Amino acid sequence: MSNSVESVLLSQFITQAIPFDLITVKELHERCSLHNFDLSKPHRLRFNALMIVTEGKSKHLIDFKEQTVFPGVVLPLTKEQIHAFDLNNPFQGYVISFEEELITQNISEKNLFHFLHLFYTQSIVVQEEQLVELNPYLTLLKNAQKSAQLHLKSELIQSVLMALLFQIMQLSAMDKKTLESQRFLDFIRLKQLLRKHLYEFHNAKDYAQMLSVSYKYLNDICKENSNQTIKAFIDNWLMLEIKRLIIENKHSLQEIAFKMGFEEPSNFIRFFKKYAGQSPGQFKKENN
Repeated sequence: MSNSVESVLLSQFITQAIPFDLITVKELHERCSLHNFDLSKPHRLRFNALMIVTEGKSKHLIDFKEQTVFPGVVLPLTKEQIHAFDLNNPFQGYVISFEEELITQNISEKNLFHFLHLFYTQSIVVQEEQLVELNPYLTLLKNAQKSAQLHLKSELIQSVLMALLFQIMQLSAMDKKTLESQRFLDFIRLKQLLRKHLYEFHNAKDYAQMLSVSYKYLNDICKENSNQTIKAFIDNWLMLEIKRLIIENKHSLQEIAFKMGFEEPSNFIRFFKKYAGQSPGQFKKENN
């Protein structure tokens, strides 16, 4: 088995044709130990994951930013993010991993909107004493994994997982008004387009055209939802993806430059130094 986090996390269901797995954090550590995978080393996800913290206080690295986790913290991790565990201060809880298609295939646009809202949030906090209200859903999901009927199994997991996500939102202090905002939905669509086209397009006007909105509108919704201008938002996303590729250590810096749409490596180096304050080579040396 390849030394990749996706093969470690998904090994239980990869032969079942259902892109879903639910394990405890303890089981995750045991599985990774069995496959000699170091969870403290930053690694990229190839699927969505939901981590629910039930015990302990620790730090968790997500896209090069450290977050404090404690009982009640729920971390939604999206495909392509880089993350790492602090093994010196382990926490306990649950890890749910799944492909987005499991959720998005057969649900209404409204429910999809709620799902996207949750999974484009950095972290969610549920009161520790309310964590027990998630247990029935977790138990149902565990039992569903054991079902022998593939079609019913898929539908059951999909339904219960969606119910779990709704319950988390209900118990958290998330701004419910945002769920009704067309401007937020457009911001989510912008992020989806960036995930798809970032390697080709770096100009905000291209994304405004794809969304059939004005540059000003795009700039306004970026300021509302990220406290950044649209240019800064795209540049920061571009920088983040460059750092992710460097951390993966699968491509040379020159290959990354061309892959990310820079015509000349010198332009790539200049862009990186402008935002990181160091060269791509220095960043690679410090993080590999």
